[in-house]
Amino acid sequence: MTLQAGIVGGSGYTGGELLRLLLFHPGVQVTQITSRESAGQYVYALHPHLRGATQLQFIHPDALQPCDVLFLCLPHGTAARQIERYAALAPTLIDLSADFRLATPADYARWYGEPHPAPDWLPRFVYGLPEVRREALRTAQYASGVGCNATVTNLALLPLVQAGLLERVASEIKVGSSEGGHQVNAGSHHPIRSGAVRTYKATQHRHLAEVQMILGAAVPVHFALTAIEMVRGVHLLAHAYLTQPVQDKDLWKLYRSAYKNEPFIRLVSSKTGLHRLPEPRIVAGTNFCDIGFEVDDGDPRHVVVVAALDNLGKGAAGSAVQCLNLMRGFDETTALRFPGLYP
Repeated sequence: MTLQAGIVGGSGYTGGELLRLLLFHPGVQVTQITSRESAGQYVYALHPHLRGATQLQFIHPDALQPCDVLFLCLPHGTAARQIERYAALAPTLIDLSADFRLATPADYARWYGEPHPAPDWLPRFVYGLPEVRREALRTAQYASGVGCNATVTNLALLPLVQAGLLERVASEIKVGSSEGGHQVNAGSHHPIRSGAVRTYKATQHRHLAEVQMILGAAVPVHFALTAIEMVRGVHLLAHAYLTQPVQDKDLWKLYRSAYKNEPFIRLVSSKTGLHRLPEPRIVAGTNFCDIGFEVDDGDPRHVVVVAALDNLGKGAAGSAVQCLNLMRGFDETTALRFPGLYP
């Protein structure tokens, strides 16, 4: 059976990436995609890479019809205010915003600065990171999105936390301009962004809430966000301080054991060659998260962990499709096998 899918809020980068993936999913037919400002226009007018791949036209959100699954690609706070309507239109909802990521209304209010619009709905959503919520997603009706910065941090550090090795960590996350969305703002203005290495959130980024939820609040995790001249991608460089000394072979054993059955985690840690550690350019357009590590020979309790993913892929639309596959019984890798481009 082919699922009839709708994308709500399809004019942005995440909506376009989601449509690109679903157009090549053998078990899904996207029948409607909404945009308030662009209703009536062909999708390829805003997503030119999809010219020839689809003849879909944007419809107004008020014209949305019932379907099997709805993907909500709306600004934060928007989906939650209309969640009853969307749930009445489709039995399966996957929300790519932050509206249903956190476990409690108190957490949401703390990190997003306002009361949650639909607090009773929070426990109905499963956090949409398959590597940590796979079994719950198999029986879920509703899945939340994931924060791209949280995802790269959670996947990079989870094996250390599970082994009881992580004492504390401080990291820098470098991000591309598409993380800011398709709406123009002062920080995305070309003369400001071009050539930039601009730290714009040195502490307490709201994605830390997801990190604490997944890794636990007992381990201090800190990261700063820095914008660089890159369009797609997230790059994590984490200084992890451990409870005991380790060797490279210990980390290989640990990470291989943790991720040996994960289809979208690749370990990249080499002593030779050009690409010795993960790089965002290599994973652009994919659903992969590459993870690498290096032990400090001068202090074997200090490990540098490096990870990279595509903020629009594994950090958003890719994870959403991976969730759909689990929720509706498809092979988890369906429509997500693209390995990327090089060079």
